[in-house]
Amino acid sequence: MADEYGRKWDRCLADTAVKTVTGLGVGIAFSILFFKRRTWPVSLGSGFGLGMGYANCQHDFRSPFLIHGRMVKDQ
Repeated sequence: MADEYGRKWDRCLADTAVKTVTGLGVGIAFSILFFKRRTWPVSLGSGFGLGMGYANCQHDFRSPFLIHGRMVKDQ
């Protein structure tokens, strides 16, 4: 049980970090290319990434017994 929570936390933190950094990068690119180097696209992009990572973590921890795959019915 504790090992499963450890794996979920690791996956959660890694996913949130990747999404936040990706949002930050997209925000920097949009800031440079389209918005004359303003700071709000950077904040917005990293906020979107952080929010998506948080939502994924919530879903992962609220459905602890979710089994991925297909269900086989007995005949």
